[in-house]
Amino acid sequence: MSDGENAIVVIVRKFDGAEHRRWSARLVDRSGSLITLDATFEEQIEHDLLGPIPLGTISTEYYWLDRWYNVFRFCDPQRRLRQFYCNINMPPHFDGKVLSYVDLDIDVLVEPNLSYRILDLEDFEENSKRYSYPVEVQNVARVALDELVRLIESRSFPFSDT
Repeated sequence: MSDGENAIVVIVRKFDGAEHRRWSARLVDRSGSLITLDATFEEQIEHDLLGPIPLGTISTEYYWLDRWYNVFRFCDPQRRLRQFYCNINMPPHFDGKVLSYVDLDIDVLVEPNLSYRILDLEDFEENSKRYSYPVEVQNVARVALDELVRLIESRSFPFSDT
């Protein structure tokens, strides 16, 4: 990733504020509450469900400052769609250089044919207790999951341009 005014650091936190992950990305677009970033995997990652994510995989990342989910579009270096990976999270904060959000554990894996699997509901339940998620946070996370599923099933943006 090149340095410059479009360089962004993405930080993922757990509910208690502890940093979980971080990576560098590039700001592609900002339109209303939607922020679009591009990132490139700088090393191969072994993922439990996705298998190996090869070096050079491109992640186009969609974050809404007013929504409780984000969507990552994973493509090979030729921009052929590999999968979508979606996270249920608290709305992100963006200061122009750092985009950070609190991960709420629930994920949705979406294949190129737009079939999908909801993942990590057990982690959500466990962490709801471990971190004492307020009831409102638990309820809004479930509503966000329903909204995300509706977007997938209706092939709405960002699932419309497969």
